[in-house]
Amino acid sequence: MSMSSTELQELARKCRVEIVKMVYRAQAGHPGGSLSEIDLIAALYANYLRVKPDSPDWEDRDRFILSKGHASPGMYAILAEMGFISKQDLESYRVLGGVCQGHVDMKWCPGVDFSAGSLGMGLSFGMGCAISGRLKNSERQIFVMLGDGEIQEGSIWEAAMAAKHHELGNLKVILDRNRIQNDDFCETQMRMFDIPAKWQAFGWSVKEINGHDMEEVVEGLDFLKNTNDNPAILIAHTVKGKGVSYMEDNPSFHGAAPNDEQFAIAMAELGEVVN
Repeated sequence: MSMSSTELQELARKCRVEIVKMVYRAQAGHPGGSLSEIDLIAALYANYLRVKPDSPDWEDRDRFILSKGHASPGMYAILAEMGFISKQDLESYRVLGGVCQGHVDMKWCPGVDFSAGSLGMGLSFGMGCAISGRLKNSERQIFVMLGDGEIQEGSIWEAAMAAKHHELGNLKVILDRNRIQNDDFCETQMRMFDIPAKWQAFGWSVKEINGHDMEEVVEGLDFLKNTNDNPAILIAHTVKGKGVSYMEDNPSFHGAAPNDEQFAIAMAELGEVVN
């Protein structure tokens, strides 16, 4: 049964709380991009992905590839909400040998389909999954989330060209366009100009949305799910650190943990009572 937009908003709020808690406990991690992506990931898992939490290796499942794998707290939060892992597992974030490693890792965490590290690899991996699915006459669809700083990598554009060449209608990309990367705003580091036009020039179907308006998120994911004659990309305009005032649009919180005072502020703003 699909969740309503209101229910999805509440699911994303719960995930935001867990994201901040994970990074605060570890005093390390990447809160900014996890908070920008979570509305999209929450809606995707709740309403669209064909997956089985009690059978995470089901061969015919849809795949979700978090290419921007440092934003792992967002993925761990939704995996816990969906029942792939427990809430207690979230306490192992960035703990040696724990379920929730700093970057998503399919060796350690049930429900993870891609072990991330160096950026720029996820789309090529997803393309391989899409080709494999087609060869096996599988109904599986492959969803890849990219960061906008990540698309400065040349490997992304090689994969984009190859995906259209192979007419991979089962390959879907979500671009978390939060405008900030590791060191600064993306446009300061390397201007990317007209991103939608670039993907269109590579032959992809393209749609732009507000990645925090849940009704637009649902419309965008409908677009991806139902575009099967072409590789498709959903460009989601988001705010880095969304939901926590001092993190929003702040490059300093790409990869930094809140202190005690900042944690208390974040919990209050996210509607969470902390004893």
